Amino acid sequence: MEIFQVIGIGLIGTILAIFVKERNKEIAVLVSVVTGLIIFLFALSRVSAVINVLEKLAFNANVNMFYLTTVLKIIGIAYIAEFGAQVSRDAGEVSIALKIELAAKVLVIVLALPIIVAILESVLRLIP
Repeated sequence: MEIFQVIGIGLIGTILAIFVKERNKEIAVLVSVVTGLIIFLFALSRVSAVINVLEKLAFNANVNMFYLTTVLKIIGIAYIAEFGAQVSRDAGEVSIALKIELAAKVLVIVLALPIIVAILESVLRLIP
Protein backbone atom coordinates (compact mmCIF):
# COMPACT_ATOMS: atom_id res chain seq x y z
CA MET A 1 0.00 0.00 0.00
CA GLU A 2 1.21 3.46 -0.89
CA ILE A 3 0.31 4.95 2.47
CA PHE A 4 3.07 2.89 4.10
CA GLN A 5 5.58 4.49 1.72
CA VAL A 6 4.33 7.95 2.66
CA ILE A 7 4.45 7.14 6.36
CA GLY A 8 7.93 5.68 5.97
CA ILE A 9 9.24 8.78 4.21
CA GLY A 10 7.57 10.97 6.83
CA LEU A 11 9.00 9.04 9.76
CA ILE A 12 12.51 8.98 8.29
CA GLY A 13 12.33 12.72 7.65
CA THR A 14 11.02 13.34 11.15
CA ILE A 15 13.76 11.29 12.80
CA LEU A 16 16.44 13.01 10.69
CA ALA A 17 15.03 16.43 11.53
CA ILE A 18 14.98 15.63 15.26
CA PHE A 19 18.59 14.46 15.26
CA VAL A 20 19.81 17.38 13.16
CA LYS A 21 17.81 19.97 15.14
CA GLU A 22 20.10 19.51 18.13
CA ARG A 23 23.09 20.68 16.10
CA ASN A 24 21.66 22.96 13.42
CA LYS A 25 18.08 24.21 13.41
CA GLU A 26 18.29 25.61 9.85
CA ILE A 27 19.29 22.24 8.40
CA ALA A 28 16.48 20.58 10.38
CA VAL A 29 13.98 22.93 8.77
CA LEU A 30 15.47 22.12 5.37
CA VAL A 31 15.13 18.37 6.06
CA SER A 32 11.52 18.97 7.05
CA VAL A 33 10.81 20.98 3.90
CA VAL A 34 12.44 18.41 1.61
CA THR A 35 10.55 15.57 3.30
CA GLY A 36 7.28 17.44 2.92
CA LEU A 37 8.06 18.23 -0.71
CA ILE A 38 8.76 14.56 -1.48
CA ILE A 39 5.47 13.54 0.11
CA PHE A 40 3.63 16.36 -1.68
CA LEU A 41 5.06 15.36 -5.07
CA PHE A 42 4.19 11.73 -4.39
CA ALA A 43 0.57 12.70 -3.71
CA LEU A 44 0.52 15.06 -6.66
CA SER A 45 1.55 12.26 -9.01
CA ARG A 46 -1.70 10.47 -8.12
CA VAL A 47 -3.90 13.47 -8.88
CA SER A 48 -3.84 12.97 -12.66
CA ALA A 49 -6.08 9.89 -12.36
CA VAL A 50 -8.63 11.89 -10.40
CA ILE A 51 -8.54 14.72 -12.94
CA ASN A 52 -9.12 12.26 -15.80
CA VAL A 53 -12.18 10.82 -14.09
CA LEU A 54 -13.58 14.29 -13.38
CA GLU A 55 -13.01 15.36 -16.99
CA LYS A 56 -14.88 12.29 -18.27
CA LEU A 57 -17.77 12.96 -15.88
CA ALA A 58 -17.92 16.63 -16.88
CA PHE A 59 -17.88 15.71 -20.57
CA ASN A 60 -20.65 13.11 -20.11
CA ALA A 61 -22.74 15.57 -18.09
CA ASN A 62 -22.18 18.26 -20.74
CA VAL A 63 -20.65 20.61 -18.18
CA ASN A 64 -18.60 23.53 -19.47
CA MET A 65 -14.92 22.64 -18.98
CA PHE A 66 -14.26 26.19 -17.78
CA TYR A 67 -16.07 25.37 -14.54
CA LEU A 68 -14.19 22.13 -13.98
CA THR A 69 -10.87 23.83 -14.70
CA THR A 70 -11.71 26.61 -12.27
CA VAL A 71 -12.68 24.16 -9.52
CA LEU A 72 -9.46 22.20 -10.06
CA LYS A 73 -7.44 25.42 -9.85
CA ILE A 74 -9.18 26.30 -6.60
CA ILE A 75 -8.40 22.87 -5.16
CA GLY A 76 -4.79 23.25 -6.28
CA ILE A 77 -4.50 26.64 -4.61
CA ALA A 78 -5.91 25.21 -1.39
CA TYR A 79 -3.46 22.30 -1.29
CA ILE A 80 -0.41 24.33 -2.27
CA ALA A 81 -1.26 27.11 0.18
CA GLU A 82 -1.76 24.59 2.97
CA PHE A 83 1.63 23.06 2.20
CA GLY A 84 3.32 26.46 2.17
CA ALA A 85 1.62 27.52 5.39
CA GLN A 86 2.65 24.31 7.14
CA VAL A 87 6.26 24.76 6.01
CA SER A 88 6.19 28.29 7.40
CA ARG A 89 4.74 27.05 10.68
CA ASP A 90 7.40 24.34 10.89
CA ALA A 91 10.03 27.07 10.51
CA GLY A 92 8.38 29.02 13.34
CA GLU A 93 6.95 31.73 11.07
CA VAL A 94 3.29 31.64 12.04
CA SER A 95 2.61 35.18 10.77
CA ILE A 96 3.89 34.30 7.29
CA ALA A 97 1.74 31.14 7.34
CA LEU A 98 -1.31 33.27 8.07
CA LYS A 99 -0.45 35.61 5.17
CA ILE A 100 -0.14 32.62 2.82
CA GLU A 101 -3.56 31.40 3.92
CA LEU A 102 -5.08 34.87 3.48
CA ALA A 103 -3.63 35.24 -0.02
CA ALA A 104 -4.97 31.79 -0.95
CA LYS A 105 -8.45 32.75 0.23
CA VAL A 106 -8.37 35.91 -1.87
CA LEU A 107 -7.21 33.95 -4.93
CA VAL A 108 -9.97 31.39 -4.42
CA ILE A 109 -12.62 34.13 -4.30
CA VAL A 110 -11.22 35.72 -7.45
CA LEU A 111 -11.28 32.40 -9.29
CA ALA A 112 -14.73 31.48 -7.98
CA LEU A 113 -16.33 34.81 -8.94
CA PRO A 114 -17.29 33.79 -12.51
CA ILE A 115 -18.94 30.62 -11.18
CA ILE A 116 -20.83 32.59 -8.53
CA VAL A 117 -22.00 35.07 -11.18
CA ALA A 118 -23.16 32.23 -13.47
CA ILE A 119 -25.12 30.62 -10.63
CA LEU A 120 -26.77 33.92 -9.69
CA GLU A 121 -27.67 34.60 -13.32
CA SER A 122 -29.26 31.15 -13.59
CA VAL A 123 -31.26 31.75 -10.42
CA LEU A 124 -32.42 35.14 -11.66
CA ARG A 125 -33.61 33.59 -14.94
CA LEU A 126 -35.73 31.12 -12.95
CA ILE A 127 -37.43 33.86 -10.95
CA PRO A 128 -40.36 35.39 -12.85
